Amino acid sequence: MTTASARPVAADGDVVLAATGLTKHFPVRRGLREVLARTRRAVRAVDGVDLELRRGRVTAMVGESGSGKSTIARLLAQLYPHTSGRISLHGEEVSVRGGRAFRRYCAKVQMVFQDPFASLNPVHTIRYHLTRALTVHGRMGPGALEELLTRVQLTPPSRYLDKFPHELSGGQRQRVAIARALAADPEALLADEPVSMLDVSIRLGVLNLLHDLRTRLDLAILYITHDIASARYFADEVMVMYAGQVVEGGGGEAVTQRPAHPYTQLLVDSAPDPDRLGEAKDGGRGEPPSLISPPPGCRFAPRCPHVMARCTAEQPPKLAVDDDGHWAACWLHAGEAS
Repeated sequence: MTTASARPVAADGDVVLAATGLTKHFPVRRGLREVLARTRRAVRAVDGVDLELRRGRVTAMVGESGSGKSTIARLLAQLYPHTSGRISLHGEEVSVRGGRAFRRYCAKVQMVFQDPFASLNPVHTIRYHLTRALTVHGRMGPGALEELLTRVQLTPPSRYLDKFPHELSGGQRQRVAIARALAADPEALLADEPVSMLDVSIRLGVLNLLHDLRTRLDLAILYITHDIASARYFADEVMVMYAGQVVEGGGGEAVTQRPAHPYTQLLVDSAPDPDRLGEAKDGGRGEPPSLISPPPGCRFAPRCPHVMARCTAEQPPKLAVDDDGHWAACWLHAGEAS
């Protein structure tokens, strides 16, 4: 059995933001039975996740709803305190709870939320949103507003500055949200499903914008998505998450074209493909496990079409699939699997 290195796929850029053993458990409100038994339950939303965001690279976190992807983004943005593990910015551990320390952290790490209409205040103009962001981070100056809107391809800027969010299209609102994040001049951008609320016809434009910003500004980007097809198009590295754990990782082309974990294969098979219309899909059976009482061993075992006895007893480690950093947490790739 060969155990894969915990280091993600080699990249040219420096590591900007990293997580090691990142864990988040949300306590469940106790009922009378738990109070009398003096027990406390928790939802294991994220369990032992390792990742690195590198300058000039895009890392995609892929998985179905409820897998813990958005929780990871909020942990990295320091919006939630983590239960255990370590978050490092340029190699130094950081844990902030507000105030000036949080503001300094936000100057380096910014987040773009899923719903641009909910993330923008409907009673304020675009000018107000961008002016406030620039002022908070001490970057307000002549032409700063116009530069931000031009950077996200909203031109001419004068057409948008005095409009309210409801007067813009969904794609335009998301571009404003991205411009607001860029007002801090960050080094890492956490994009939580930034195109899932947009019409299909304009999703590609926003992804192309993020790709262009990654190149021009040398940003490290975490791209959260449930769409593995867009991850292949957009990301340098893909990490697949299931039930709070990362089950596969590697280069974007390797993971999406040669999926090694049965859950990743299910995601790939579920993506629309005109070449496979009418084919029967051997997908996962049943529902995702409870994150309050997850099953022993592999959490995908109850749904896996290739389940073995070992899968329900032992949790698989990261096992190397090839020599290029592609790995899967699946016993199918252990030397003695049978």
